[in-house]
Amino acid sequence: MRRKKRMQKAIYYIVVTAIGFLMVYPLLWMIMSSFKETNTIFVTAGSLIPDPFTIQNYITGWKGFAKITFGTFFKNSAIISVLATIGTVFSSSLVAFGLARCRFPGRKLLFVMVLLTMMVPAQVLMVPQYIWYHKLGWVGSYAPLIVPYCFAIQGFFVYMMYNFIGGIPRELDEAAKIDGCSYFGIYARIALPLMVPALVTSGIFSFIWRWDDFMSALLYINKAKDYPVCLALKLFTDPASTSDYGAMFAMSVLSILPVLLIFIFFQKYLVDGIATSGLKG
Repeated sequence: MRRKKRMQKAIYYIVVTAIGFLMVYPLLWMIMSSFKETNTIFVTAGSLIPDPFTIQNYITGWKGFAKITFGTFFKNSAIISVLATIGTVFSSSLVAFGLARCRFPGRKLLFVMVLLTMMVPAQVLMVPQYIWYHKLGWVGSYAPLIVPYCFAIQGFFVYMMYNFIGGIPRELDEAAKIDGCSYFGIYARIALPLMVPALVTSGIFSFIWRWDDFMSALLYINKAKDYPVCLALKLFTDPASTSDYGAMFAMSVLSILPVLLIFIFFQKYLVDGIATSGLKG
């Protein structure tokens, strides 16, 4: 029986390891290809080991285009992602607190409408949003990529925080009211400090989604100096001439580092936030 269990465990770990390797292989291939010479990337596509090994792709890629270095593109992505994430986390937590703790007519209807926004494909809203932002004069600026997220437009985060707040004892609210706290005081002094796991989880997801938001940047940003990283990467591919895939892979590797570091350092909060809010309801 022991030998049979060992064999089952061994087979299980072998299968899981093989599946995991297949899932990671495209990313691993991109990383290793970034250290190959551009003209040998697809010729040696079946080999992971660079021969010869070179970092020229990183040097070339970082120089960017038209005297605009990739540092500028990273700065643009950071501005968009950080500001949009701060707006998303603050507005979503405030709306979630209002729906979970404040009693007012139509509260349940509003909550249902928030949930319905999660079911509407973004492509359906793309044209009317563009027309709206164009009339506001926002096209060509970062406003369409930042301002809307300051008004809790993503129902996923509202729903997640709503569930988290539902687990906070109402006795804390009653005690705060006795001490003279208003609803906003309860939100700021009681709810927010207890919502840290949910806030960090929302911040991680929001940052990743904004950092990788290629379509919105393609629609609203029309100047190369304002491009975020996700949009600047396409400049390496030129159908009319030779594309520099080596430099593109190198900058792609650098572009995933911020997301990877955020996930590593905040993994504990991410797990806690999902465990305490994502499984409720």
